[in-house]
Amino acid sequence: MSKPNGPKSPDRLPGDPTPEQLVDRIIRVDHAGEYGAVRIYQGQLAVLGKEKSAPLIEHMLDQEKHHLKTFDDLIADRHVRPTALLPLWHAAGFALGAATALMGEKAAMACTVAVEEAIDEHYAEQIDALEPYGDEKPLKDTCAKFREEELEHRATGLEHGAEQAPGYELLSGAIKTGSKLAIWLSTRI
Repeated sequence: MSKPNGPKSPDRLPGDPTPEQLVDRIIRVDHAGEYGAVRIYQGQLAVLGKEKSAPLIEHMLDQEKHHLKTFDDLIADRHVRPTALLPLWHAAGFALGAATALMGEKAAMACTVAVEEAIDEHYAEQIDALEPYGDEKPLKDTCAKFREEELEHRATGLEHGAEQAPGYELLSGAIKTGSKLAIWLSTRI
């Protein structure tokens, strides 16, 4: 990783991650997030597989599988340790997807919107953090591309009645908070 210079150089304070640690954390947490997203959509399809929303969910699942494959490859190529929490995200992701789907298609879409809003903020922060590191442009571009696809998922959820789900604000807030906690934990553990 090249050393940044110029006005965009981050001033590293004691305890701040090194550039290598920053990249490892980005790859680790994004791998965990994409894994969790795959499990959420699998949980939703387990319940809604025969409903009219199934093709939409399958399309989003296919994109998440591509994202996960990309981060699987980065984990292997860059020798990054995956989060130790993958078994938890395996169960929790599926449970969240299935539980919201059991509440109805609009609740499943509310889940999508909430998760994608948290992911949008997360990817935006990562893109900014990678800006000073020119040799990490491919990773930055990957994050930017996947962020756009996640925003498409959010738009899909909104177009399909997410905000009409019973208790939308409460449900959305709880899922966003859980997503942000999962991001924080997966970055570190």
